[in-house]
Amino acid sequence: MGRVLGSLLLVAAAGAVTGGAAPASAATVPTPLGRVVPAPASVTPGGTPYRITRSTAIRVDGSGAAHRVAEYLADLLRPSTGYRLPVTTRGAAGIRLVLSHGPFGAEGYRLDSGRDGVTITAARPAGLFHGVQTLRQLLPAAVEKDTVQPGPWLVAGGTVADRPRYAYRGAMLDVSRHFFTVAQVERYIDQLALYKINELHLHLSDDQGWRLAIDSWPRLAGYGGSTQVGGGKGGFYTKAEYREIVRYAASRYLEVVPEIDLPGHTNAALASYAALNCDGTAPPLYTGTEVGFSSLCVGKPVTYDFVDDVVRELAALTPGRYLHIGGDEAHSTSHEDYVAFMDRVQPVVAKYGKTVIGWHQLTGAHPAPGALAQYWGLDDTDAGEKAQVVNAARNGTGLILSPADRVYLDMKYTEDTPLGQDWAGLVEVRRSYDWDPGTYLAGAPASAVRGVEAPLWTETIVTDADIDYMAFPRLPGVAELGWSPAATHSWDAYRVRLAAQAPRWDALGIPYYRSPQVPWPASRK
Repeated sequence: MGRVLGSLLLVAAAGAVTGGAAPASAATVPTPLGRVVPAPASVTPGGTPYRITRSTAIRVDGSGAAHRVAEYLADLLRPSTGYRLPVTTRGAAGIRLVLSHGPFGAEGYRLDSGRDGVTITAARPAGLFHGVQTLRQLLPAAVEKDTVQPGPWLVAGGTVADRPRYAYRGAMLDVSRHFFTVAQVERYIDQLALYKINELHLHLSDDQGWRLAIDSWPRLAGYGGSTQVGGGKGGFYTKAEYREIVRYAASRYLEVVPEIDLPGHTNAALASYAALNCDGTAPPLYTGTEVGFSSLCVGKPVTYDFVDDVVRELAALTPGRYLHIGGDEAHSTSHEDYVAFMDRVQPVVAKYGKTVIGWHQLTGAHPAPGALAQYWGLDDTDAGEKAQVVNAARNGTGLILSPADRVYLDMKYTEDTPLGQDWAGLVEVRRSYDWDPGTYLAGAPASAVRGVEAPLWTETIVTDADIDYMAFPRLPGVAELGWSPAATHSWDAYRVRLAAQAPRWDALGIPYYRSPQVPWPASRK
């Protein structure tokens, strides 16, 4: 009821801007403060909207990082408004970004809007950046266009006080099955940033391709990266290119989580170096989509030289906290060998200053202190496997939740979806959104859940348009599960807010699946 009343108050306030003599047009009714994704923790609507005009400036009070957030905001607004929007550190300004002590945490913010301007306050620059994403969604969707639009540019009056439910809110892009360029990855980063996602998990190696240059093992990328699913030239990132992805992600307040999948999913490595095979014979490169047939030779000393070199070089390139070592679908590795391998590899990750993340099969070994297990099972996953994960969580292993039949973005929406797979079932938009990470794994302490992640495997994904169609509209829902308080989660309310995102995606050139479960706008201009 409070949100409905707030929306009515905002409409009334918009009428005050236009004099109240006649019903306001859609262009002069500001977006209600609560109609953003992810849903804010707290919304207090009221007061006169602020209007961005030719005289608006952006004032920043704070560090160089805060100044960069202000420049980012100005760069977003200038093309569509046609305004100069100078960034300043003094004087009057319609938009202010302020760093200040307060109850914001590492990523929270407060947005205050009224007749005289908009102020975003946060304790850290990441909070300012997330506040900017909220401001962005409060403006008309045309603000996303790269040509001058008519406006007006109204921001509803009131206050948003916001901070995330979970510290880890991720999305994974598989660049191994099909390779994606730096520009394509950066495009995806921009889409993730709009919804306050803060972790980019890059799946850098698999049977079909090795995607990062490793100086001490140069054939990994040069030969192992030379193809992809279905054939084709594949590709890999030079160290400079990988650093550029890391830098760009950091500019959008995303941390890169690189994954080298071990000991299975390793055919590209095994094909590159015969010594990594138990029989000393390199298999051919692989361009199919089967899983579980490859394994490093756990008993060979060279295997651990290889792991140490790869982890050392990757850790040196990656300023973030985490390094993902895979560990899933190691069907060609015996249980004893799997446990022995993971017991030797996890300390290598720690030696180079990183925290281990592994797929939830890691809990069948001995998760290192502080390790995170990424759960990708289904609602009907074997009870024994779930119990293993729950037991690890009770003993201190943190959980990232990525149930495949909920948030795997490569699952088909319906039987008729032209892309994707269906081994985990069909995943429509409501199914992807309508679950609670805090209670999903019965028996696991709520405190063990560190967050959520939406993986996008790319067996059938080749182009930017393919990424967009499978990620939208499900990705924003996963972002909301990670950011918004559980009390705000309501499918009936969310589907309305989600529908309101469609014009923004149109303006950004993002093709998406028009699920019949969502009341999309009739017009698509």
